[in-house]
Amino acid sequence: MKVSIFDVAKKSGLSVVTVSRVLNGAGSVRENNRQKVLDAIRELDYRPSAAARSLASGKTGIIGLIVTTLQDSFFDAVVKELNEVLALHGYFLAISISTGMEGSDHHYLIQEDRVDGLILLSPMEEDNYLVELKRRGIPYVLIDNQQESNDAYSVTIDNVKGGYAAASHLLELGHTSIAHLCGQEMFRSTRERRSGFLQALQEQGLEPFEIVHGDFDIGMGYDTGKRWLREGKLPTAVFAGDDNIALGLINALMEAGVRVPEEVAVVGYDDHYIASQLRPHLTTLRQPADKIGLAAADMLLRRMNGNMKRGASIRIDPELIVRESTAAAR
Repeated sequence: MKVSIFDVAKKSGLSVVTVSRVLNGAGSVRENNRQKVLDAIRELDYRPSAAARSLASGKTGIIGLIVTTLQDSFFDAVVKELNEVLALHGYFLAISISTGMEGSDHHYLIQEDRVDGLILLSPMEEDNYLVELKRRGIPYVLIDNQQESNDAYSVTIDNVKGGYAAASHLLELGHTSIAHLCGQEMFRSTRERRSGFLQALQEQGLEPFEIVHGDFDIGMGYDTGKRWLREGKLPTAVFAGDDNIALGLINALMEAGVRVPEEVAVVGYDDHYIASQLRPHLTTLRQPADKIGLAAADMLLRRMNGNMKRGASIRIDPELIVRESTAAAR
């Protein structure tokens, strides 16, 4: 038997009106009641009729998502959460992988009547997108955007706190010779993680062993580790800009017989799936993809339903996950 909105109301112990308000993204529902409704929807596997909603509202029932890549476990986790939450509200998620607005041709998801709203996940050239989205009146939300000037409708991680937490953890273990391997400067996360890292060191009157710039990939960490080994000079600890860089560095060190964490402690960032599978298991900063996806979906739904008149940015704190790749300085 098909599950109805009345079944959801009965299961949640709330009225049909409250369930309807939750489904329509109304901001007047208390958070604990909203969660009861969402839990009931999940348990009953309720799916609102997208066709009926489209006929009644004159909308598409589709929300667009533009992302630069899906070859990233953090992005993949955010997309999964977005898909699940939006489906609970009767929307389909249309995903496009794109590095930017190509030439003068506007992205097809932004063309007339394609989507009811749009989410940009870690966008490049975000200004070009926003100009067109605003011109067409399409509600949007940014996740992990690059420019603070576009924070009006955004969900971001507090990467300054993340960099500070990584450095503080290593300092508390007694390390004073600490390097930082960054991603590319175009990324806001690179700049913010480095800023937090340097702040923690400066508070202790320390300078970094070295700051190395490169790509967020395994090769960058591996090549840096090999260079340090050739030069015969290693830090006692490293804060890697992401888990891929950390993995490459650990591979280079262990190939040379340098023990992690006994001789060099390593902290990563993102808490990719691989972080808990490495040997040693990687100490890292977790970006809570579930919280990010839920916050972004909620913000977009409120914008689409006219319940969010003013811009507001949400900053979510990362979480330090201490595993086996860090230990006290010798």
